[in-house]
Amino acid sequence: MNNHTSNYYQLVEKIKTWGSELGFQQVAIADIDLSEQEPKFLDWLKKGFHGEMAFMAEHGTKRTRPDELLPGTLSVVTVRMDYLPEGAAFAGNLEDSSKAYISRYALGRDYHKVMRNKLKKLGQKIALEIELEPNSYRPFVDSAPVLERALAEKSGLGWTGKHSLIINEGAGSWFFLGELFLPIPLPSDTPTDEQCGSCVACITTCPTGAIVEPYEVDSRKCISYLTIELKGSIPEQYRAAIGNRIYGCDDCQLICPWNREANITTEADFAPKGFLHNVSLLSLWQWQEAEFLENTQGNPIRRIGYEAWLRNLAIAIGNDEFRLENIEALEARLNTVSPMVDEHIEWALDQQHQKAESQGIDNRKLKRLIKAIRIGLPRDA
Repeated sequence: MNNHTSNYYQLVEKIKTWGSELGFQQVAIADIDLSEQEPKFLDWLKKGFHGEMAFMAEHGTKRTRPDELLPGTLSVVTVRMDYLPEGAAFAGNLEDSSKAYISRYALGRDYHKVMRNKLKKLGQKIALEIELEPNSYRPFVDSAPVLERALAEKSGLGWTGKHSLIINEGAGSWFFLGELFLPIPLPSDTPTDEQCGSCVACITTCPTGAIVEPYEVDSRKCISYLTIELKGSIPEQYRAAIGNRIYGCDDCQLICPWNREANITTEADFAPKGFLHNVSLLSLWQWQEAEFLENTQGNPIRRIGYEAWLRNLAIAIGNDEFRLENIEALEARLNTVSPMVDEHIEWALDQQHQKAESQGIDNRKLKRLIKAIRIGLPRDA
């Protein structure tokens, strides 16, 4: 291997060209010194802001020291890939409480697989170019103890916004991150300046107040955490704020001024699946477990499992405006899945009953109306 600096600069240019050809919108280089980030990360863990995400703490300092994760690592190739789909229909989904809102990143194929395959190909190109040993380099896409946002910021892919996500001046924040650890000292790119200024839109718009201060998120309050990472019961104080968000939340990105001119993805794998995009809560509620597993094959939603899927849907149906169909559908699922799901169904039914009462419909009339539609009579029978 030729260690002359000039050759490394030439290699970096080739890496960026190959990365672009593979479909990445930006490729940059970072060194592995994350010593400034380590105290911040450890303090975040000490506060318990990671909630039940034990994996954030169980690897010690590997997350802030790349050469402990992969010995011999000297530099990191960082990449970003746009994922915003055409016709994302943000406002329409959120404003119609009968529709399911799924975080825009999860509408298509699982990004972990898409990006990791591309990073693997990039690593192979580099290995052929400079004769690297197969086990000396490794791609990562949110799949190991990697402080990916710190590396992205260090390499100049963008700056850390007050919502803790990476923002790029020309692309906003609708993109995935990935890394390729390398055993060669490539010249690093220059970080970009933070450009959020005095804006606090992401902080004030967060439905649950999860952005507890600029650049710091308490995951335990975050709707993405509650609907994806949390395995058990969702605390009652957050259920109403979840609204119709059944998988993740995009509110802090939706309000961000830097996303006004965000790029639409060119990756076909990120195109929305029809049965997940702009669909009613009740149509998803009808899925049996086999249908859930089939429809989410190759999609990130599958990892939360059927029980959490129904838990999230129950909350969203409870938050919908009063509909007889909601009550009937919820009651039909009682005692069919698990006590945890039943708890959320009972809560949702209570919400629907309260809304019915606010419209002057008491329990007796409600039961009569539901009985009527079950036997095919007009609703005013």
